[in-house]
Amino acid sequence: MPNHKLTAVDAANFLPRKFPPLVAQVLFGLALALAMIGLRTLIDIVAPNAGPFALVYPMVLIATLFGRLLAGIICLIVSFVWAWYFVLPFHGSFAFEVASDQSRVLINFLSTCVVLVLAEIFRAAVRVREAELHESLERRRWLMAELQHRTKNNFALVASMIELQKRRQDNPAAAAALEDAANRVFSFSRAYAQLAVDGADRKEGAIDMASYLEDVVDHLVHASFDDNVKVECRIAPIPLPRDQAVAIGLFLNEALTNAAKYAFGDGRDGELTIALSGSTNDWRLEVRDNGAGTAANSDADGGLGKSLMRTFAQQAGAEQDIEVDEHGCRVTLARLPLTA
Repeated sequence: MPNHKLTAVDAANFLPRKFPPLVAQVLFGLALALAMIGLRTLIDIVAPNAGPFALVYPMVLIATLFGRLLAGIICLIVSFVWAWYFVLPFHGSFAFEVASDQSRVLINFLSTCVVLVLAEIFRAAVRVREAELHESLERRRWLMAELQHRTKNNFALVASMIELQKRRQDNPAAAAALEDAANRVFSFSRAYAQLAVDGADRKEGAIDMASYLEDVVDHLVHASFDDNVKVECRIAPIPLPRDQAVAIGLFLNEALTNAAKYAFGDGRDGELTIALSGSTNDWRLEVRDNGAGTAANSDADGGLGKSLMRTFAQQAGAEQDIEVDEHGCRVTLARLPLTA
């Protein structure tokens, strides 16, 4: 945010690290004092002697806020002495034309000192608060990473338990149902694993869809497809929010499970293509096969898979479409940008 960037400005960071921070502060204070002198010279062309110390206040304030206390002191001394020497009625002299000028100079000097002190207090308070917020944010990120790691492990444990139960199951239908459940849990597990990997490099809560979906595809291909099915992936590395990414992963899980059961369930050769393209706000997932197509009986599961796909599409905020003909099946999930 712009305000955050403005508060982060520090003259001590202007010069290379080989220069001491005090050098940068002194130079910053001198630069603002010279800026005040330049502006004051221009004003004197049209309004001589008008408010001789008026520009000292903002320059000292800026010097202190963004250059620390030393920069403010340097700016105060140089600009105040210059204004006293060159702007007051006796140019080139510290003498006073009238006795009241002495008290006026003193009051202006003390007022500028008050501005200097308050600016330094405010600057220090902002820096302390920023440090506290940074520490809190780092702690929150650590806790989130730990939570994601534990969640990933829990999902992986559940998937392993379901897989173990499937191997002990003599009923083919029950074993198939357990395999579907294990694949769905695996999709959750990979989403959290990918979030832990990408958390340091991407914005918080975003998942790299290329790495995530490729993991899901690899797992399902090895678990559910024979070697006679050629699988091609073209998945763009689009960063998407975790909830949306998980919904897409589960949708893809169902689409691939259906393809394994119905498109290539009879052991035929074929090709399967998975493609994701677009951007964060405008993406399209497509799963295409040249399997059994309309010759397959895809209602054997009572429509559970299709019902789940509709649910996951809604969770992803996208529209789904399924086209089946004698040449195979094409499943799409697309999110279009909002139009005015």
